Amino acid sequence: VQLQASGGGLVQAGGSLGLSCAASGRTFSIYTIGWFRQAPGKEREIVAAISWSSGRTYYQDSVKGRFTISRDNAKNTVYLQMNSLRLEDTAVYYCAARSRDMVVASTDEYRYWGQGTQVTVSS
Repeated sequence: VQLQASGGGLVQAGGSLGLSCAASGRTFSIYTIGWFRQAPGKEREIVAAISWSSGRTYYQDSVKGRFTISRDNAKNTVYLQMNSLRLEDTAVYYCAARSRDMVVASTDEYRYWGQGTQVTVSS
């Protein structure tokens, strides 16, 4: 499985940005896709995740109501729409996939990782 993340960039606080994660290869083995982020000097943390089959979602408390994760099964792509961005949302964002239909926060539970995409929120 290969994951290709895209869509990062520079945005002012309060603005919006959308990320995409395109999956290829043995996509039938994917059951959950998550978006993680890592800010300088901090550990990588889960932001949101979605069940590939049911569409059930999970959000970190700090992004609830601002971020929306969605999927397009036909395109093998997961999206993360980020609204009302804050300075503290600045990080490198990664998408990751696991072969179980259960959202977990630990990075160790995700086998497949895309390259990171930088999101910078300015004041």
